[in-house]
Amino acid sequence: QVLLAESGGGLVQAGGSLRLSCVASGRTLDSYTMGWFRQLPGTAREFVATIIWSTGYTSYGDSVKGRFTISRDDLKNTAYLQMNSLKPEDTAVYYCAARRGFTSRKSDDFSSWGQGTQVTVSS
Repeated sequence: QVLLAESGGGLVQAGGSLRLSCVASGRTLDSYTMGWFRQLPGTAREFVATIIWSTGYTSYGDSVKGRFTISRDDLKNTAYLQMNSLKPEDTAVYYCAARRGFTSRKSDDFSSWGQGTQVTVSS
C-alpha cells in the first residue's frame, strides 16, 4: 500500500545533530500514523517517535524525548526525524514505518517499513 525510503544517516560526534528523511510513495497518508524505530545488535526494534499524519500529534520514547523531533511535510509526503544532542547510545539502524489508523509504540503494529539507515555516534 505504501513504500518507504529513509535517508540522512551517517556518522557524527557526540553532541552533534542529524536529520533523517522518510519519503512515502504510493498513496496519501491522511489515514496513517508514521513512526521511527531503531534497532541495536541483540535487541528488538525500539520505539523512537510517531506522528499522526492528519493532525500532527506526536509521541516520543523516553530516551529521546527533548532531543528528537518528528515532523511531516504533506506536500512532499515526507516524514522527518531531527536528532539533536546525539549520544553514543543513539547508534543504531533507524527505520521508518507506517500503519493505518491509530498510533502505536509497538513495532509489530506497523505494516510498512523502509530499508533502514545507519546512524553512528562516536565518543
